[in-house]
Amino acid sequence: MTEINFNTIKFVTSVPYMKGRPAERGIEIAFAGRSNAGKSSALNAMANRKSMAKTSSVPGKTQHINLFSLKEDLLIADLPGYGYAKVPPREKKRWQEEMTNYILNRECLKGIILLMDIRHPLTDLDRAMLDLAVRGNREVHIVLSKADKLKSGARAKTLSDMNKALRGLTIPWSIQTLSAVKKDGVKELQDHIRFWYESD
Repeated sequence: MTEINFNTIKFVTSVPYMKGRPAERGIEIAFAGRSNAGKSSALNAMANRKSMAKTSSVPGKTQHINLFSLKEDLLIADLPGYGYAKVPPREKKRWQEEMTNYILNRECLKGIILLMDIRHPLTDLDRAMLDLAVRGNREVHIVLSKADKLKSGARAKTLSDMNKALRGLTIPWSIQTLSAVKKDGVKELQDHIRFWYESD
């Protein structure tokens, strides 16, 4: 696989609107998920950092599109979490419009890493994100986060149930479990990003 050093990932910029994003170049991979799905923790585990992506006990802390660089032509976009953010309805609507615009129109977007809490997967909002990915014909890699919160039998059952539930999805998709705390599944996540980079 392509040599990508995840330890060297660096912050590039943070923008509240699509129009403020850098020009299209290379490939971009987006991290998306509910506000409490463990998205920031997964990013930090992937980069072997403690605070590259800011984590918070207050859901919805990420209110901008935060962009990180893995290689000159490989970017990671940390999208605003959805669901629990305590923000005014107007702001939630803006987020929805921005994310729709981003997923449908960002030409360099290769795929979406969709984080779901393994204890509460495939909520209505997660299904809405998958529907948007289908509309944009985007590949999706689903990460069932916080896997350490369940025993091995329950993890296996959830993974099996999810595979059945997603069987009719009309875009390329894959799925894994992840524990940012125990680092289980981190290499699998890294390898999938390498796979997307190589197959572009």
